Parts: sequence; C-alpha cells; structure tokens
Amino acid sequence: MQSILPNLKIQVNEKIYVKDPETSVLGRNIIKESILLIDEIGFDDFTFKKLGERIGSNESSLYRYFENKHKLLIYLSSWYWSWMEYRLILGTANMEDPCQKLKRAITIVTEKVEDDQTTEHVNESVLNRIIIAEFSKTFLTKEVDEENREGFFIIYKRVIKRIAEYIKEVNPQYPFAESLASTVTQGALHQHFLKDHFTTITNCNVTTTPADFYLHLVTRILNEEKQ
Repeated sequence: MQSILPNLKIQVNEKIYVKDPETSVLGRNIIKESILLIDEIGFDDFTFKKLGERIGSNESSLYRYFENKHKLLIYLSSWYWSWMEYRLILGTANMEDPCQKLKRAITIVTEKVEDDQTTEHVNESVLNRIIIAEFSKTFLTKEVDEENREGFFIIYKRVIKRIAEYIKEVNPQYPFAESLASTVTQGALHQHFLKDHFTTITNCNVTTTPADFYLHLVTRILNEEKQ
C-alpha cells in the first residue's frame, strides 16, 4: 500500500469546498493545521479566525476554500472515509476466502489508526481522533437530508456498502447486512470513545480492542444464522 497510495488522489465531493485545498500549498496547510487545531481545542471552539492566526493567514483566505467550519469538518471526514476505502480495497485485494476477507475488512475499520507517512499534510492518527469525537456532528443537523442528496456522505456510505457485500459473501441468507455493517463502522468509533472516556461501560481496554469485540460479534452472528 505504501507504494500505491502516493499515486492515488483522495476523492472528495467538489460541492463540499469552494476551492480544492489539494491544489495549493495554502490549501494543504489549511487541512494539515485544521486537523491539529481541532484535535487540540475541539470542533466547538474551533474557528477560522483561530486557524488563520495559527497558519499566519487572513481569515478571509480560508473562506476561499470553505464556506464555513461545518463544510470543513465534512471535508475532513470525507477525506478520512475515502482513505479508509482505499485501505479496504488494498487490504482485501486478492483474498479469495470470504471469511478472511470480512475479518480483514472489520479489522481495518475498527482498529487503532496509525499515521500514514505517504500523506505528508494529513496525520491520519490525529484525524482518526477527530472522527471518533466529532464525526456525528457532520450529520446530526437539520440540513442532513439536503446534504445527503448532494452526496456529502457518499464515501462513508460506500465504505458501509463494501463491508455489507463482504457480509453477504460469507452468508447470503443473512437479512441485515447493511445494518450490521453500519453498526460495526459507526459502533467502532463509539467503542473507541468509551475506551478513552467511559471505561466502566465498555469491555474495550488496552488489551481488548474494538476490533476484537466486533470480530467476535460478527463471527457469532453469521455463524448462528447458518445453523
């Protein structure tokens, strides 16, 4: 994957941004530093003014790339899920055993994320922390249906659909493939959050990971359905 990713461009819906940040040094710096700043102070306290001060740029220059911070958060989440989709594609390539392919896919979307050194302006490990803490804010809004029609969440849904297809390959008779896939994908974020903040209501910890839990859960569910 290390040799392939540099040749791939992460695809994000062009309706999310005013100007593609990947096309300029300033745009890439906006992405890089916004990830670090949101991780430091949280999305609620994050503002374009603070980001502009951090990168030494006028606040108005940031609006040439994004209409508002909500669109920026959607961009960051879309980038993350697009990167995750590439990892799924490459991580399961040439795997013929459906069970092994599904287990690999579940591991990829639920395991702790390490920084990918091939993407210099994005620290995926930090971005993962933002997705865990802030992703729900991209869609828990009054505008979610309109933004969904505009395709803002299409990459996230593609990731879930891909995992659902892997589930169907293992057990074509299982009637809730999409529900199970979305539960794994979204639930893993929640379990990572609980592991870090509400340790008494999760069994995930330093030795038992969300990946362990979801591999056990999905395997048991699909095996029981076959009986």
